[in-house]
Amino acid sequence: MCEATAYIIKNGQEELLLADVDVIEPQEDGLVRLVSIYGEQKVLKAQIKSMSLVNHRVVLAQG
Repeated sequence: MCEATAYIIKNGQEELLLADVDVIEPQEDGLVRLVSIYGEQKVLKAQIKSMSLVNHRVVLAQG
């Protein structure tokens, strides 16, 4: 599988945000929409801090 796991930085620590992420889309007003292969969606104001496609990992930071 090629899906990624998304993490959010909270209090300086990475916290699981959403597993099996298939879609990451920028939205208006600095929002980011993530959708898993199961249809679960999360929309939050964040920016991509790092992304490793080989490790299937996306790290977001709010702010």
